Amino acid sequence: MSHIDPDAAWSLHPQVSVRPEPFGALLYHFGTRKLSFLKDRTLLTVVEGLADAATARAACRAAGVADEHLPTYLRALGTLAESEMLVERAA
Repeated sequence: MSHIDPDAAWSLHPQVSVRPEPFGALLYHFGTRKLSFLKDRTLLTVVEGLADAATARAACRAAGVADEHLPTYLRALGTLAESEMLVERAA
């Protein structure tokens, strides 16, 4: 299971490009050449909000993620961090 510190600051890796799609988005990492699919528009909103949010938890809340759905979104963010799409940043 992938984990992400919900109280840490995160952002997209500088080499990741986001292409919004009707189903969510495509993320492409130019360094690793990995492709990830976001199949949820809310997850896209969370990912796009990470750079401006103090924490991953704050980005989820700003995107309207309810507390009962927070673990699902944090798992998804953990998977993205594990695949180097997201990087922890200084708060």
